[in-house]
Amino acid sequence: MSLVGYARVSTDLRDTAAQRRELKAAGCTEIHEEFASGTMRARPVLAKLVASPGRGDVLVVVRIYRLARSLSHLLEVIETLEAKGAHFRSLGDPIDTTSPQGKFTLQILGATAEFERALIRERTLAGLASAREKGRVGGNPGLRNRDPEAIAKVARARVRSYFHKLNKEAQQWLPAVRQFRPRLPWENVVRIINSRHPGATPWTVERLRRAAGRFVMDRLLDREVLDRAPPSQKDDRLLAIIAGIKSSAPEMTLKEIAQRLEAMREPTPLGRSKWATSSVAHLLERAKQAGLLFEEARHDQQ
Repeated sequence: MSLVGYARVSTDLRDTAAQRRELKAAGCTEIHEEFASGTMRARPVLAKLVASPGRGDVLVVVRIYRLARSLSHLLEVIETLEAKGAHFRSLGDPIDTTSPQGKFTLQILGATAEFERALIRERTLAGLASAREKGRVGGNPGLRNRDPEAIAKVARARVRSYFHKLNKEAQQWLPAVRQFRPRLPWENVVRIINSRHPGATPWTVERLRRAAGRFVMDRLLDREVLDRAPPSQKDDRLLAIIAGIKSSAPEMTLKEIAQRLEAMREPTPLGRSKWATSSVAHLLERAKQAGLLFEEARHDQQ
């Protein structure tokens, strides 16, 4: 069993020294630090730790607010770790999923979260019923009356909200779209993005096309990214996946890439489940020749 520490502060003007000392004193053999707001969903360091923990490993934090944005987020992270055979421990809170007491505390938290959701639903339904009894109908009066100005206002608000969401997620998808479209099909670009960000919500072809189309409309992307890709070769898909894995973590060894492919249940070119490092090396070389890795390195240097 290995103790893996996670330290976070919300700004790089502060440091994680105090957290690192506590984590080290608790026996953590490795400590990962991240500078990000607790309200941010996209935290690459945390996502990587949760996506591929060692079996039996324990993710350790000083306090739970260093890890989670909310109770539901905390439960989601712990469930993901438990599904992979790993555990979670907070030094300043009574949560340690390696012990019966810690698991009991977790069950109480889960029940509390469900109770809060049930209360919110009940209050919402009661409020709507009370409004109907008093002759009031919920919703926007302008929309109910089909007022053009009200409809246009809501539409503009939805567009702004959608663009704001895309802009927050741009670090996930925009570099890959700029680099690989239209040279690679949308399916391959999606695989590259998902392999680079294993802890994030998976992208789909339709979702990525909509995002790119929106940025093209706002002239933040060249229109050519929407062009049809040339006919793909039989193993273009594998090249795209391996290029995505390697470019997201250049320090990964051939053996680690092989293990990642096996964890993804990605078959070898011969349809086998077990990957050899020689096969990974061959495909990496082909990816470089195809420009999938060379252009990534050049892009990062700019």
